[in-house]
Amino acid sequence: MKIVIADPLPAAATNIFREKGWTVYIRSEQPMHQLHTELADADGLIIRSATRVDKDLLLSAPKLRIIARAGTGVDNIDIEAASETGVLVVNAPGVNSISVAEHAFALLLATARSVPLANAGLKAGKWEKKQFIGIELRGKTLGVVGLGRIGQAMVQRAHAFSMRTIAHDPFITTQVAEGLNVELLELDELCDQADFISLHVPTTGAEPLFNAERLAKCQSTVQIINTARGTLIDETALADAIEEGRVGGAGLDVFTNEPPHNNRLLSLPQVIATPHIAGSTHEAQEMVAVETVACVRDFLEAGTVRNAVNYPSLSQEDSKRIQPYMLLAKRLGAFLAQISTARPKTLGIRYYGKLAEGNNEVLVGVSLVGLFGETVSHATPINARALANERGIEIIESRSSRPRNFTSLISIKLHTELGEHWVEGALFEQAGPRLVLVDGVTVEAPLEGTLIVIKNDDQPGVIGEVGMLLGRHGINIATFALGRGPAGAVAVVKIDHKEPAGYHVSQDIIKAITEVDAVRYAEVVTV
Repeated sequence: MKIVIADPLPAAATNIFREKGWTVYIRSEQPMHQLHTELADADGLIIRSATRVDKDLLLSAPKLRIIARAGTGVDNIDIEAASETGVLVVNAPGVNSISVAEHAFALLLATARSVPLANAGLKAGKWEKKQFIGIELRGKTLGVVGLGRIGQAMVQRAHAFSMRTIAHDPFITTQVAEGLNVELLELDELCDQADFISLHVPTTGAEPLFNAERLAKCQSTVQIINTARGTLIDETALADAIEEGRVGGAGLDVFTNEPPHNNRLLSLPQVIATPHIAGSTHEAQEMVAVETVACVRDFLEAGTVRNAVNYPSLSQEDSKRIQPYMLLAKRLGAFLAQISTARPKTLGIRYYGKLAEGNNEVLVGVSLVGLFGETVSHATPINARALANERGIEIIESRSSRPRNFTSLISIKLHTELGEHWVEGALFEQAGPRLVLVDGVTVEAPLEGTLIVIKNDDQPGVIGEVGMLLGRHGINIATFALGRGPAGAVAVVKIDHKEPAGYHVSQDIIKAITEVDAVRYAEVVTV
């Protein structure tokens, strides 16, 4: 085997390959054309953040089977091109969790006691004791946004300081939270109660999670710690809030643009800032490197896949059988996530027909990826089951030979703390993925685009009123599917996205639909 290491790794990591008798080529800052040459007969490539892997580089490596990123982010790898060329991409998520949590807690302590300002003043010859009266952590409330590995490590450290801990994470079960002695709250409730807020989630959308509106819901003395993603916070809004006394201060390790330029936050004495170093410890760097090398070794030697960030390789037979159903499974998971607001406890997946045969692990993975959406960082079909396990979500797979009305069918039930939701889907030859059942009611509808899901009592006039209401708001209906069952009726309305633009279903429209007589539930779903 030949392994190319494009960016520096500690000797403890590279020796793992040499002990196997494999050839190791270390680029050591040589020009890019030399890397292309060395990859011509390479089996594996290991990089950090300095080397960019694009399609051209992949095309120069016909034997390459795996790319490993010694770190978490894979922004410098063209994942789509790697998948197209059949190259597995892996990273080392969570290995530096303790380092990040310790740095976050260091920022928390520093904000509580104004350590940087006091240090700078003393070194400047000043003795300003009264100016730096701090606060104790004992008895204060730490709000943790994102209760993954790093968030859980923060909670454990807070308990050592006799702090009360609260958290927001829609994919953590009550049982996991109780085991951590942390109270789960909605995000706005957390903001209202927390003395300190520490962020440990991925970027979840186009808008910052902490914008001006959310910052206004925080206590005026709150200290906000961010070691996750700079885009989680509207930096202008945060600077305004601190200057106006509506937020106490912040400890920041990440920024919207890195390095930050002309950033008003950095000039504020209430802000402590570090240059994205939360994961930069000797221990973490070595552990990340060793874990990355071990992943490459295990894959090339035994085919074992860990920490993958793109789709797994399938045999030709399995690929032919499963591939058409991957999109269906993912959309069913996304559909469930959007019609359920309660915390998940169990996800049950049942296969009918031809799907009842063979290994369907990929379908479990893509269902979970759809369920998690953008809320869970780095969720892929390979690591999704492990991420669900971390969050206390039980996965139950089953198969049935019972004949149904479709050649193959996927049935998914999401059990939550408030009940269950149940959807089924099938593939139609010309129409693609279709929804065929919602919460026990048979309904045949397209599983794509923007859908309005309505549950109502089965009585006359509901369809007409909903149609007229949408028409008054300038929304064009593409399809209107209706199903009826003993418990009532279910409608799935697909909204037309053709020009002219403007077919946006706001929460005000949904509220108006729920005010129609006989309508019990309405929600927008995008798949």
